[in-house]
Amino acid sequence: MKFTSVQLLKVLTIVISIFSLNILVAQERTPTDYLTKEFHAGRREAFRKMMPANSVAVVFAFPERVFSNDVNYVYHPNPDLYYLTGYKEPEAVLILFKETQQKDGASYNEIMYVRKKNALSEQWTGRRLGVEGVKKDLGFTQVYNSDEFSKIAVDFTSFSTVLYDQIPDDIGAGVLQTAMKTFMEKANVKPGQSRSTALTYNMIANYTSPSNLSTRVARIKSMLSESTDPEFKSNPIIAELVNSPDSATLVSVQGKIRANPLPTQEYNRVISSLREIKTPEELGLLRKSVFISSVAHAELMKAITPDVSEMELAGLLEYVHKKYGAEGEGYPPIVGAGANGCILHYEENNMTDIKGEMVLMDVAAEYHGYSADVTRTVPSNGKFTPEQKAIYQLVFDAQEEVFKICKEGTPFSQLNEKATEVLADGLVKLGIITDKKDVRKYYPHGVSHHMGLDVHDKNITRTLKENMVITVEPGIYIPKNSPCDPKWWDIAVRIEDDVVIGKTSCENMSTAAPRTVADVEKMAARKSVFNELVVPKMK
Repeated sequence: MKFTSVQLLKVLTIVISIFSLNILVAQERTPTDYLTKEFHAGRREAFRKMMPANSVAVVFAFPERVFSNDVNYVYHPNPDLYYLTGYKEPEAVLILFKETQQKDGASYNEIMYVRKKNALSEQWTGRRLGVEGVKKDLGFTQVYNSDEFSKIAVDFTSFSTVLYDQIPDDIGAGVLQTAMKTFMEKANVKPGQSRSTALTYNMIANYTSPSNLSTRVARIKSMLSESTDPEFKSNPIIAELVNSPDSATLVSVQGKIRANPLPTQEYNRVISSLREIKTPEELGLLRKSVFISSVAHAELMKAITPDVSEMELAGLLEYVHKKYGAEGEGYPPIVGAGANGCILHYEENNMTDIKGEMVLMDVAAEYHGYSADVTRTVPSNGKFTPEQKAIYQLVFDAQEEVFKICKEGTPFSQLNEKATEVLADGLVKLGIITDKKDVRKYYPHGVSHHMGLDVHDKNITRTLKENMVITVEPGIYIPKNSPCDPKWWDIAVRIEDDVVIGKTSCENMSTAAPRTVADVEKMAARKSVFNELVVPKMK
């Protein structure tokens, strides 16, 4: 039987309609504890209230990234866009207006451009909300397909301020790239504005811990040495701090950055001010994410044995996360046995037999967009050696002292100062150092950072406030050939917990993971269901 083109079109339409109906049916039995459209609408209104008069803000989705040939990495939405909209797909643009706009008799203060529905593509790569889905599920009224952004009638040059984040240097090809180029042309955004400069400015402007300044400057120097960006390498403000890394220069440089901010800094001022304080809805999700992560660490304390591999431990942690419904990890898992624990962001996790080493595990779940950040250090044979115990107890003591000042009104810099003080005193008493200044050899990072939608979450305030969520993570790392007794070599300990700042104290959300020496050893003595798992040997 032969079909006319009209008949074929009708058949194809029916097939697509049936497929679309199946998609709608298949969307049942999904989690019910996502953030609501009312939450996201409230965040947009809070953002709008902080915008300058006669301003407009533009927020783009993150681009997709190629994993291998024609396969992309699992997509992770721009946390800012998700925070403000609830939209989790690529190829999207949000426009927020400070004042209500009028067009063709309609009033509006926001516009959303979203990925176009395509039933055949959805069969391969997943469901799309589309225009009608965004109106229904996310509560927007002015919604268009992203490929229509090039026709946008908004005159960005008529606004006193245009708020936007750094445009990626490598946005790739496609609908999102076209939208970004259109925006840059219509808003007179100059191409080539240095992403490295913007990142470093934010790093300097929000820096509050002079005791760790040398480490921060060393990081900037490393970035400069590896960069091919001429604007970044020749920036005089950055050079001033690098050439004279002291507290007075830091204050001077921060003042210059605030006096002459980059175009993206106004956007980041607003969004960071919002995101650094968590709402009750966000705290609910963060508590779940931290609980999941903490239980996973407790389970691993039971499951760890001297003959397992780092990769196996990482996989078991991930299994527990997925058992609870976490979508993934908040950052690449760090599972470092022995000397590998001395590498702060060790991610290879490829030691096949940990041979009784102590293992540092910095692994945490991401649940509905919110990331925990939990670290535990565990002896794989169940018992700390005297040297391991001494270092562990010192790190524990430092963490306990920092907990005491985690409350509203404490300058953020005091947290690291307190940790540094305790660790320096302890290392001197143990004979590992003789000069307290040498503590930085074995404690090279800060004690805390904000967390939330990003594991290192956006923030701008230099003093702790109620409902901020931060980590407390002192650590000691003594690599082989360090200038101390060899009995201390290759010992690495970090204990990291996640706390909510209160008016007079803090709430430790990660108590489900044992912390004390006695509790860790007690948990390690218990049997795990994972110990019974046996798989065929691979030839």
